[in-house]
Amino acid sequence: MRGTLMLTWILIICLSQVAAQSQRQYYSETRPHIPKPIKVTNLHFFMHENLGGTNASAVIVAQSNITSNDNNSSVPFGTLFAVDDPLRIGPEPDSEVIGNAQGLSLLAGTNPRTSTTYFDFGFTTGKYNGSSISMFSRTDLELAVVGGRGRFRMATGFALLNPYLINATTAIIEFDVTLFHH
Repeated sequence: MRGTLMLTWILIICLSQVAAQSQRQYYSETRPHIPKPIKVTNLHFFMHENLGGTNASAVIVAQSNITSNDNNSSVPFGTLFAVDDPLRIGPEPDSEVIGNAQGLSLLAGTNPRTSTTYFDFGFTTGKYNGSSISMFSRTDLELAVVGGRGRFRMATGFALLNPYLINATTAIIEFDVTLFHH
């Protein structure tokens, strides 16, 4: 009887500890937000895309089973590309590499000039080394900046695209990016 009474008390104490611990919240108390001043950064660089050969930086990873190509494009509607393109300071193939653009591009419209694109531009040199900006948008010579990390944390903004050179094996796109960040 005495052992049962002792076991009952231990059980009651353990259950009260569990009940007390389950009262904890998953969030902290709200504190006032003191915003930092917004910085504006302008970037200018060139994305070099190799479309063929063993060093391709953009490859088709999926394609629809469309038997006709109504949009008169060399790449039909529903094609998904994976991209890992170098970012350079100039349009020349031997200009300095400052980072890379990784992402996906989907030809999601019947207009062959537009696609829905997600890119993460990671910078690997200079004062922005280790920082990146994320862009997600319908591509028609402008992309929306929807985030960033490192020095571009919480970035918003836009990128204006200028096709510098496009042929069967190479695409070089000029980027003028305006960022608003903290």
